[in-house]
Amino acid sequence: MADRTMNRQQKRMLRKQGEIDADGVPIARRQQGSSLTSKTRTPPKQFLREVIVELQKVAWPSRKETIKYSVVVFITVVLLTAMIYGLDWVFSTFMLELFEPPVSSSPAR
Repeated sequence: MADRTMNRQQKRMLRKQGEIDADGVPIARRQQGSSLTSKTRTPPKQFLREVIVELQKVAWPSRKETIKYSVVVFITVVLLTAMIYGLDWVFSTFMLELFEPPVSSSPAR
C-alpha cells in the first residue's frame, strides 16, 4: 500500500539513494554510529601536541593587521554606543513629554 503513495520520481530517487530495492521494498536501515569502536579518551599530553600542531597551521594576522582591525572594532563600538545613547535619550524625552501631566494656565486656588 505504501508503494502506491509514492510516484515514479520518488521511487527512482529512493532507489538511487539505496533506501528501497528494485521492487520498492524499503531496505533495512544501517546503524549510523561513530567510526570509533571504543570510547577512549585522548591523553592530555597527546591532546596538547595535537593542539600545537593545529595552531601552527593557523594563518595569524600581522601586527599591522591586528592594530588596523582593533581600531575598526573600537570605532564601531564607539559609534554604535553613541547611536544607542542618542536613541535612548530621544525616546525617553518623548515618553516623559507624552506622559507628563498637563500644566494648567490658571493659578491654583
